[in-house]
Formats: sequence, structure tokens, C-alpha cells
Amino acid sequence: FFMFSMAANVLEEDSMEQDIESPVTIHQPKLPKQAREDLPKNISKECAKRKIQRYVRKDGKCNVHHGNVRETYRYLTDIFTTLVDLKWRFNLLIFVMVYTVTWLFFGMIWWLIAYMRGDMDHIGDSTWTPCVSNLNGFVSAFLFSIETETTIGYGYRVITDKCPEGIILLLVQSVLGSIVNAFMVGCMFVKISQPKKRAETLVFSTNAVISMRDGKLCLMFRVGDLRNSHIVEASIRAKLIKSKQTKEGEFIPLNQTDINVGYYTGDDRLFLVSPLIISHEINQQSPFWEISKAQLPKEELEIVVILEGMVEATGMTCQARSSYVTSEILWGYRFTPVLTLEDGFYEVDYNSFHETYETNTPVYSAKELAEMASRAELPLTWSVSSKLDQHAELETEEEEKNQEDQNERNGDVANLENESKV
Repeated sequence: FFMFSMAANVLEEDSMEQDIESPVTIHQPKLPKQAREDLPKNISKECAKRKIQRYVRKDGKCNVHHGNVRETYRYLTDIFTTLVDLKWRFNLLIFVMVYTVTWLFFGMIWWLIAYMRGDMDHIGDSTWTPCVSNLNGFVSAFLFSIETETTIGYGYRVITDKCPEGIILLLVQSVLGSIVNAFMVGCMFVKISQPKKRAETLVFSTNAVISMRDGKLCLMFRVGDLRNSHIVEASIRAKLIKSKQTKEGEFIPLNQTDINVGYYTGDDRLFLVSPLIISHEINQQSPFWEISKAQLPKEELEIVVILEGMVEATGMTCQARSSYVTSEILWGYRFTPVLTLEDGFYEVDYNSFHETYETNTPVYSAKELAEMASRAELPLTWSVSSKLDQHAELETEEEEKNQEDQNERNGDVANLENESKV
């Protein structure tokens, strides 16, 4: 129990290791937003100048630390996961300590049995049948415990049939030793075969870019796999991490919003053989709908991208993560092509994986571009309507002229009839 408590404390200490983006840590007072708005303006300016704190680091590790965890006993209820999550040096330390403690514990019991039966007083007496042959002290009892639990069996020390308590202890140590072996070896196997190492060969581009694609403004980033063994059923998704305030005045820190990277069209399911460019179309449903090039550096947001799939060799689920803050989003750039056709095969040049080049891109937001496009179509609509109105006016004028001509003709006919009567 002492060792398990120590493992829980070590895990908690590991989780409290801080990874700060800037060397200076700024602790803000825990006040509601209404109270924070009443703070002096110089404090708010200093907070605005500070560097954006990452929610997920570039290597995929989450920059969140769990503090004031009072229910530490929950680590002991899931001791297997607790041991697997420990660092290697602590894991190996506990691995050695568990075996050493069990050997010492049962070695002490073997020595107590021999001492209580009087075997120590009859060492060398051929007429005396001891519980364990050739056991003459604690060291020999400790060695016999190791031989029993590890089933080495050198044949020098052996239990006799005149010791029922020793037979019972032998059964107990054999069963408990098998349980300890299964637990510790299983923990070590899972620790070694964790798919986190496979995620190290899944790479994301250093920067994300915003440019035009098929006449639409898009946010793009690139993913690639360095290994020849593929990720089966790979899928990609993205989240926007940004604080918001609701209409009711509630402040939600680090609110998560889905970014569509092809969920409805199936483009989020990847065949990751060569590097792929993941595209997010900035439309009315996009959180970047009203963000322009000038407004982008002022936004405090972070884009978290998550690549998931199964490792082809082991069948275990693997997840790789990365993130992009506003300073890592390049407006008006595209990724340099990395795939070339060689003699009978395609070659990927990973030296150009992170490279970008500048391209002509409007500095307006997607909303402003849509409004300008609609305004460009309005004059055509006005011209058609005006022509219809002019045509209607001409028709009315012609009708009026025809009516006047008809009246004039009727007047002339009447005058001729009067003259004939006279």
C-alpha cells in the first residue's frame, strides 16, 4: 500500500510540472468578468500584451495541470493505469521494489517458521528433519524465497513433507508470485507497446495558411506520416479554442468549437500514404467568417488538430495532436508541393514539408468578400428592372398617343358630317 500511495503521489507531482509558453507567469485575480472590466486600464493593457498561452503544445501534450485534487485515492482504484502513466524511471523503480519486497516478505516468513520450529538449533543434526533443508539463516531463507517465487529450483534447498505450515506457505507464495508476475509484466508490456511512440512519426506543418482555393477562402494545414507502415482508418478533426461570452453575460473560458474539415463530404477520412493538405472552407458556418487579415493578429484563439487511426502492426488506436495560434496562421500563403514523380514511383521531399510561398489573396474576410460579390451583381439587377420600367413607360406613352390619334380622327369625321349636312 505504501508503494501504491507513493506511485499516486509521484503521478500527481508529474502532472503538476508546469510548461509555460512565456518565462513570466501572470496570475490574474479570480474575479467575474463584470468585476474584471472595472479594473484599471493599465492592467488590462498589460494583460493584452502578454503572449498567448497554449492549450495544446506543438508536440501534442495538453498544457493543463490538475491542481487541488483531494480524492487521490482514485489513483489507487485504477492502479494499473497509474503505473502505466508514470515515467520510465519511476516505473522501473516500482517494478524492482515490488519484486524485492515480496521476496523479502516471504523470506522473513520462511525464516520465522524455521526459527519457531527449532530448525536453527539443530543445524547439522542428521536425526532432525527441518522444514526446509539447508536453511541456516535469514540469507538462506531469502534465497529460498527467490527460488520459490521465480521457480529457479537449484536443488540445494528444498521443503520437506514434515512441515505442513511450510507447504501452505509454498502454495500461497506460488499463487501470489504468479499474480505479481502477471501484473508487473503486463504493466511493463503495455508501457513498452504504447501507441504514443507511433504518434511521434505523424507530423503536422509548423504553420497553417489562409488562401483562396476554387474561388473560396480556406484555412489549410498539412499532415504527413514518416513511416512506411500506414495508419489504418485515419481521420482528422479540428477544434477552435477561444473564450466567449454568452448573451446572458456568462463567460466561458477556452470554449471549444468544431471546425469542419470535411465531415459531411468524407474528406476527414484520410488515406495517409503521402502528405495531405487538410482544408477548411470559410463559409457562414465557419468561426472565421468575419475575420480579416488585419483582424487575425488581434484574435486570441488556438486551433487544435487531432489525427486518429489504428497502427497497422499492432491494431492499437493512435492519436497525434498539434495546435496553431494566431501568430502561426499565415494569411496569403500556400504550401510548397512535396510530391514528385520519379522513375516508377512517387517521392516525398520532407525537406519542403513546412515550406510555404506567398500568393495573391484578398485581405478581406469571407463575409466581406461575399458582400462585395453580391454588390457586383446588384447593378445588373437594377439595369434589368429599369429596362422593364422604361419599356412599360413606352407602352403607356404609345397607348396615350394612339388614344389621342383616335380622338383626333373621331373629331375630323364629325366635322365632315356637319359640313355635309349644311
